Amino acid sequence: MTTQWEFVLCDALVKMHPTREPRPVAAATRFQAFLGEPASFQLAYRPPLDSKFRDPSPLRVRVEGAAADLVAVSAVELVPCSLLAFPGHDDGYEFDEPGLYPDLLRPVPTGEVPVRFGSWAAVWFDVTTTDPARAGVHELTVVLSKADGTELHRAPVTVELTGIELPPLDIVSSHWMHGDALADHYGVEVFSEEHWALLERFMASAAEMGATSLLTPVWTPPLDTAVGSYRTVVQLIDITATGDGYEFGFDRLRRWLELCRRTGITGVEVAHLFTQWGAKATPGIVVNEERAFGWDVAATDPRYRSLMEALLPALQAVLDEEWDREHVVFHISDEPSGADGLASYLAAKAVVADLLKGWTVVDALSEHSFWTSGAVEVPVVATDHVEPFLAERPERLWVYYCVSQGHEVANRFVGMPSARNRAIGHQLFAAGVDGFLHWGFNFWYTWHSIRRVDPFADTSAGGAFPSGDPFAVYPGPDGTPWPSIRHRVFAQAMWDHRALQAVRATHGNAAALDLIDPDRTLRFNRPVLDPDHYYQARRRLVAQLTLKSST
Repeated sequence: MTTQWEFVLCDALVKMHPTREPRPVAAATRFQAFLGEPASFQLAYRPPLDSKFRDPSPLRVRVEGAAADLVAVSAVELVPCSLLAFPGHDDGYEFDEPGLYPDLLRPVPTGEVPVRFGSWAAVWFDVTTTDPARAGVHELTVVLSKADGTELHRAPVTVELTGIELPPLDIVSSHWMHGDALADHYGVEVFSEEHWALLERFMASAAEMGATSLLTPVWTPPLDTAVGSYRTVVQLIDITATGDGYEFGFDRLRRWLELCRRTGITGVEVAHLFTQWGAKATPGIVVNEERAFGWDVAATDPRYRSLMEALLPALQAVLDEEWDREHVVFHISDEPSGADGLASYLAAKAVVADLLKGWTVVDALSEHSFWTSGAVEVPVVATDHVEPFLAERPERLWVYYCVSQGHEVANRFVGMPSARNRAIGHQLFAAGVDGFLHWGFNFWYTWHSIRRVDPFADTSAGGAFPSGDPFAVYPGPDGTPWPSIRHRVFAQAMWDHRALQAVRATHGNAAALDLIDPDRTLRFNRPVLDPDHYYQARRRLVAQLTLKSST
C-alpha cells in the first residue's frame, strides 16, 4: 500500500499507465525545441492509497520561472481501448490487452488535475516560443499542491528553447480531416458559420501536428463508406444542371482554401474521383441539391464523363487562380488491389485521364505491379510493402500506414510505445520519400461509417481498428480540438525531419544521416524503439545547427 505521494519527472515519450512504474527521465536527456516547436515533458504522480490520506479534490499545478508564461499544461487522461493489437502482433507493443490507457491531453488552463488514488497519472507540459528574444536555456519549477494550497512537490526542470528557425517541411504530410465528422459530432449544419469555425480550428490542429496537406471535399469523399450507403454531404462545389450543361459555384471552395492559407496548410488534395477499393462507382455528387451520382452510377457511365468534362476544367481554373498546382494532387481511387481491381481502376482512370493532364495524380496502393503497369503515376505505398518500390524507385514516392501496418513498422496505435510513433520522421528522411499520408485525423465513426461513435468512449471505430488508428485528435466540448499524446509525438517526428533538412542544406545528406543512422541500417521495417535514441539524436541535431549558426 502506498502511504506517501510519489513524483517522477518523465520525458514526452513515456506513456504513463496507472499500474506501471514510470521511466524517469534519463540523466543525459535535454528538453530541447526549435522556434515554434513545443518542448514537452511530463510529471508523473501517484497519491497514497491509505484511506487517511484520501482527498478527492483536484491537485493544483503551477509553473514558476521567467518562462512560465510560455508553458501550456494538460492532464494526461485515460481512454477506453477495446482493441490494442491484432493477434500475432510483434513484440514492439507497450500494451495489448483491452483497458484504459493514456492518450488524451486535456488542457487545464485552471491548473487543476485529477487524483486517482493508488494509481499513477501524469501532467503534460508544452513550452513554446516563436520569439527569438525568448530563446535560451530556461529554469522552470513545476509545483503541485493540494486544493488548500499545501505544497506536495516542487520539480526543477531545465528547458532549452533554441533560437533556430527551421525550414518548412519539404515533403507532403497529408492527413484526411473529415468535415462531416465535425458537423455530425457537434450537431451543426454543414457549412454553417459554426461549422466553418470548427473546420478552421481543426485545420490549425492538423497543421500543429505537422500536416501540410488536407483532403479537400470538392464533393463528399467516397471513402470508408459501406456499399449502398452515404455519409453526410460536405460538398464544397455547387453544381447546377441546365439545359446547356452545368454551372458551378466555387465560393465555398475558395473559403476552404483561404482557411488552408490562414492555418498553414500548403497542399490541396482533391477528393477521389471514384469509389474506394476498386473504382467501380462514382462519388455521391449532388446536382441541383439532389444526389445525382453514387453507388448506383458506374464509374464508366457516360453521364459521369459529361459532368467531369465540364467540372474538372472549371475546378482546375479555380485552383490555378488560388493555388500553386505543384501543391495540388488528384486521386482516382483509394487502395485498388488484385487483377480485377487493376482492370476497374484502369477503366475508371480512362474516363478522366485526358482531363488530368498536367496535374499530379497520386493513389494509395500496396501492389508493386500497379506501378510497374503504369496505372499509378505517383504511388502512395504501405510502409510494410515499400521495399520493392525503394529498390526500383519511382520518380516520386509517398508512403502511408494505417490499420494493417502493425507488424515491424512504425505506427501511432495507442498500444505502441511513443518511440514507434516518433520513428517515422527519421525513416521518411532516411528513405528520401516525397510524402506521407494517413487516412484518419478525426474519423469518429465505426467501420464503413455505419454509425457515429463518441471518441471519448470508442477509440477503435467500433472495434474494427486498433485504438488510435481512426483519429489523432479529440473533440473538445467547446469546439476546441484536444490533442492526443500521439498527435504531439507525430509532430515531434515532423520537427525531426525539418531539423534533418536544415543539416542537409548546410552539411550534406550524408552528414544529416550520420546524426541519426551512422550504420545506415534504418529501414521502414526497423524502427528504433529506444526513446533515448530520439533525444540523443535531437541533441546532436541542435549542436550541429547551433555550430552552423555561430559560424
